[in-house]
Amino acid sequence: MNIALFDTHPYDRNSFEAASAGFAHRIAFLEPRLTFETATLARGHEAVCSFVNDRLDEPALGVLHEGGTRLVALRSAGYNHVDLAAAARLRIPVVRVPEYSPFAVAEHAVALVLALNRKIHRAYARVREWNFSLDGLVGFDLHGKTVGIVGTGRIGRATARIFHGFGCRILGFDPRPDPALVSELGVRYVGLPEIYRESDVVSLHVPLTPGTRHMIDGAALAAMKPGAVLVNTGRGALIDSKALITSLKRGHLGAAGLDVYEEEEGVFFQDLSNRVLQDDVLARLLTFPNVLVTSHQAFLTRDALASIARVTLENVSAFERGEPLRNEVSAEQVLAAVPGRG
Repeated sequence: MNIALFDTHPYDRNSFEAASAGFAHRIAFLEPRLTFETATLARGHEAVCSFVNDRLDEPALGVLHEGGTRLVALRSAGYNHVDLAAAARLRIPVVRVPEYSPFAVAEHAVALVLALNRKIHRAYARVREWNFSLDGLVGFDLHGKTVGIVGTGRIGRATARIFHGFGCRILGFDPRPDPALVSELGVRYVGLPEIYRESDVVSLHVPLTPGTRHMIDGAALAAMKPGAVLVNTGRGALIDSKALITSLKRGHLGAAGLDVYEEEEGVFFQDLSNRVLQDDVLARLLTFPNVLVTSHQAFLTRDALASIARVTLENVSAFERGEPLRNEVSAEQVLAAVPGRG
């Protein structure tokens, strides 16, 4: 099949070119993000491949449909950037990569906690200026601390296992508790109020749905243990960024590690070093010494990129052969997956 791969970066091209040796697909690597304005670039391609900051709303999907697109292949686990109801009306299946490397994301989440706790980012900048003072760099032992894992799917499970290795006590929240985590790691499943009240570290690993949007709002932040570390490697809009700023200014939240941001579209994955940042909320977050922001890079390992490329091409091949699409996602599945907040 002819595939139009949007939002292409060098690492995408390298991984897909390496993986494509075992497939007969023809890939057009396109730099622009996939939006209504750029969807015409896919004309003549039966499949489009998009990433998390593309925007596949109803108008964009309409243009794709008119241009002959018959499949949307996401090279991501998340699908909140796709209007799944509109795709269903147009009879365009949407497939995704549900698991590429949960370890990549889990390890990045823990790296953010370690960097924030031991002030690695501040110490690095300080030493580069020949300032070898240790004042202001005091952290805490992770051993014996309580970590709340919100969402214990593949990534949440991997994260829980790493923190358990540090000697942490693990609390979990998920509508479908994992008995293996209970038996292997002693994870105790509790409601979100107890997660917030008891956890020294809270790590978010749930999808973005109508039920999880801004689940970390002002009330949730106020309920968190004073000095807690909040980490988000899931989706940016899980956190109300303005409420986060308020909590940080009040000194209630100890630190925040963000690999995602709710208004990251058009900012993350871009080099804006010669421009003025127009997002005042993000600019304010970047001024806090106890906030560490990375540009949606938790997935970015060679292992994960190879897996993403392989599974994406396998999804396209299954569609081309008329086989059942085991990685298809639908609006009905999304509604069924909305977790509660209890």
